[in-house]
Amino acid sequence: MSTLADLISEGEHVNQDFKFRIDDQKKIARTLCAFANTSGGRLLIGVKDNRKIVGCHPEEELRMIEGASKMFCQPEVFFTSEILQEDFRLILEIQVPLSCNSPHKAKDDEGRWKPYIRVKDHTVAVNKILERVWIEKKKPTSKPEKFDDDELLILKLIYEHGEVTLSKLYRLSKLPLKKVDKLLVMLICWDLVEICYETDGVYYKSKDDVSDL
Repeated sequence: MSTLADLISEGEHVNQDFKFRIDDQKKIARTLCAFANTSGGRLLIGVKDNRKIVGCHPEEELRMIEGASKMFCQPEVFFTSEILQEDFRLILEIQVPLSCNSPHKAKDDEGRWKPYIRVKDHTVAVNKILERVWIEKKKPTSKPEKFDDDELLILKLIYEHGEVTLSKLYRLSKLPLKKVDKLLVMLICWDLVEICYETDGVYYKSKDDVSDL
């Protein structure tokens, strides 16, 4: 079983975040949603970003988390909590499992409801493509036996460029923007294209060799 020291030694990553304290329910709601939408995760409250244990008042922090989930997450994010102790300092551990009710949304800085995910140790809003992929994956879809010309064009452009942004696909394909969006969503759902979230942007890459198509 991992000790508090073991957990902190991991640092912040896709499944773990440190918080000195919770003073903004809207922001922490984004982290809760991101964990639930990605692969689950752990919040350690009372730990600074530099891994220093400062402790917290668990009851107060738990109320803030409960309020964030109820008021600022759609749908509400399920979590469990545990109080850990280091000398006389108390740490609140919040465990968020991967949700079967994704996507969970929280409000962005403009007050719009957006889904969030974890990218390494960051919480980021997802783009319109991933939002639509989530919607499409809830529908019965199957990969066609034969691709049309536009589908082949997008596939080959992604394959030839290795990793490509959506804006570059717009320029290279010269197709209507909405058409590119729709094609890209379906290619991802058919498991032919992978969407890659990096700290410097979002890229798309081919999962198979399509040079002979």
